[in-house]
Amino acid sequence: MSLLFVQSTGVRADLPKADAVFYPDHSNLLVLRDADGHERPITTKGDWAERLKHIRANMELVMGSLPDETRRVPLDVEIVSEEMTDRYIRRKVIFTPESDDRVPAWILIPRQITQTTPAPAMLCLHQTNNVGKDEPVGLGGLLALRYAHELAELGFVCIVPDYPSFGEYRYDFKKHGARYASGSMKAIWNNIRAVDLLETLPQVNKNRIGVIGHSLGGHNALFTAFFDDRLKAVVTSCGFTPFHSYYKGQLKGWTSDRYMPLIRETYQNDPNKVPFDFYEILAGLAPRGCYSNSPINDSNFEVEGVRKAFKKAETVFALYGAESNLKLATPDALHDFPEAQRNEAYEWLKQQLK
Repeated sequence: MSLLFVQSTGVRADLPKADAVFYPDHSNLLVLRDADGHERPITTKGDWAERLKHIRANMELVMGSLPDETRRVPLDVEIVSEEMTDRYIRRKVIFTPESDDRVPAWILIPRQITQTTPAPAMLCLHQTNNVGKDEPVGLGGLLALRYAHELAELGFVCIVPDYPSFGEYRYDFKKHGARYASGSMKAIWNNIRAVDLLETLPQVNKNRIGVIGHSLGGHNALFTAFFDDRLKAVVTSCGFTPFHSYYKGQLKGWTSDRYMPLIRETYQNDPNKVPFDFYEILAGLAPRGCYSNSPINDSNFEVEGVRKAFKKAETVFALYGAESNLKLATPDALHDFPEAQRNEAYEWLKQQLK
């Protein structure tokens, strides 16, 4: 079995599907199975590293493989426009995540930052809407979701890409995405390249990069952070619940071309057959920090499932003595990111990325 390793970029290298091992209960995190179904308890970080390889391989069965380094072409950043606001520079750019593709994005750079005092940075991911990247920067959509604008005003450098097929990013999943098994993996790769772009900015401290997102952006943040260890802190708002808790196990909402069609085509929308779940993704972030805003009245992502996932993930974070790096907020709200929780998340990020 090949070893999971982290390259100098921080991106976990590709693994053969031979590392995929079926787990009948994805919430049972402290158990390690072999290909014959024999189990033993996980008691050390080394044991967990073996389970982590299985989780990643199982995710790739559904999402497709993470692209290898041959896909990492020059970013070829084009500055489309630049504006000065009271507290930051707002720059529209287009960059190349791989050959024959161009991603529109916003970059927000606080005006007080100098190249000699690089700042923390955030990858900011938008929800499902027509305006895409414009909403997090406050140029459209909901004011409650302008977290990139608010973070930039607090001194964070922010990059805000369009998800494929949203905003200005014209993307046909069947034509342009033919090399991908899922829109989710294409978005993960684009986000990894956006982190590459952040690292080229002299205003950015490469060791202090996080990710934030709401709804689509919330699980997109979790997926990307799982595959990219450079993201040291994750804020996910209304972003997930375990598959059995998602509309009582009805997984159709996960199966469009924008997400993971193999959940439908290979696993018959059955949460008992899908080979990974959010318990494992959340635990796979350990020992890095994760803050979740999970309102009690969110009709998309049922809160009791989130609570269970956090409780289970704590057992893995305990292997690192990092239980305090998990933070769950459950406001009395709908599918929303209330101001109190946004402000709490920003303060939490300051501590995680200091």
